[in-house]
Amino acid sequence: MDTSNITNYKPKDFAELLGVSVKTLQHWDRDGILKANRTPTNRRYYTYDQYLQFKGIQTENDIRDTVIYARVSTRNQKDDLQNQVEFLKQFCNAKGIIVNQ
Repeated sequence: MDTSNITNYKPKDFAELLGVSVKTLQHWDRDGILKANRTPTNRRYYTYDQYLQFKGIQTENDIRDTVIYARVSTRNQKDDLQNQVEFLKQFCNAKGIIVNQ
């Protein structure tokens, strides 16, 4: 299915895009995990922005902070901690992610 120019998806198409069943989408809607939009006739539909949000892909108006986390077990591993932090910063920079903390 070519989804390059679709902005709204029927549940069947959106389920196929995510690799889940339509029943799963219905459960997620009911449980508030992934709320469906509704047409005036009360039919479910989903948007491309919902797909991006579900997949964790940032959009232009996304204002969340990016935080990296590293830890070690003992004080003797303090140098290892610094190496972990540097590695995480380099990884984020390579992916174009701006680290806030």
